Formats: sequence, structure tokens, C-alpha cells
Amino acid sequence: MGTDPLTVDWTEAQVAVMHRLRDWAVGFTELNQHLSTWMRLPTSDANALGNIIWADEAGTPLSPAELSRQIGMTSGATTVLLNRLEAAGHIVRSREGSDRRRVTLRPVREAREQARAFLAFAGAEIAASLGDTPDPELTTVIAFLERMTAAARQANTRLARGERGDQKTV
Repeated sequence: MGTDPLTVDWTEAQVAVMHRLRDWAVGFTELNQHLSTWMRLPTSDANALGNIIWADEAGTPLSPAELSRQIGMTSGATTVLLNRLEAAGHIVRSREGSDRRRVTLRPVREAREQARAFLAFAGAEIAASLGDTPDPELTTVIAFLERMTAAARQANTRLARGERGDQKTV
């Protein structure tokens, strides 16, 4: 596969970057837990709803299969979770576009408004930090994160195919 991350002589800056990325992931996970409390949902449901809202806001609504992959649940467990979110009035499943077989997940207006209220309250520090960051620095960070995301996507694709390298399955 190329570089063995366990044997590379990483620079201090590279190690620091990996620690900061982990710190962000931990902080983001904790924010999602607060979102679940805010919306009175189980953490898994709030996480799924957040992904559904985020994708819809970006103009790329999710299918149940895409959501399953993002949240790391089986299709059956995701169906149960989506049934709960739909019964609670947080999402709707629809068949849009030319392929009427494809189910699209959409948040309802009230769920979107609750999530926006949470972000307005909980995201104040993050918004201030982004606002204080000069555009050239943001451009550098965007390019770096795009490379890291592409690398993670490649690894996830390889792992999803069942590749295990030299490791034996136990």
C-alpha cells in the first residue's frame, strides 16, 4: 500500500496535526451528543438526523444506504432508526427524480429549525473562530482537509471491499 504509518519517522508538526484532527473529531462527537439532548433523541438518531439535515442543506440529500454507510449501521438497523425518526415527525422519505426507486431522506421544517437553533447557540464559538480566520488560511485548510478526506475515503473503500493486507482474519 505504500507508506506504513507505524514505521514512518513523522515530524513533530505531522504528529501535532493528527492530534488536532483527533481533538476536533472528539469535540464534534461531543457536540453531537449535546444535539441529541437538545432534540431529546437517542445519540444515534440525532447523529443520523444531523447527517440528513447537513446533506439536504448541501443540496445532496441522502439515500438510506448512504446514511447507513455514514453512520456505520447495517441497513436493517438504519431502517429501524429511520422509522423512529419518521414516526417522531423529524424526516420524510420520498421518491424524487427520474428514478422513482431511489428513496431520498429529507428533514421536516421543524427538525431543521430545531437543529438551526442548536447551531446558533452551540456553534457561536466555532462561527467566531471561522470569522476570525483569514481567507488565505482557510483556503490552505480546505485543501489539506480535502486531501485527508480523499485519503480516508480511499482507505474506507479498500476496507469495505474486505481487504486486510497481510493480516489474517481471526
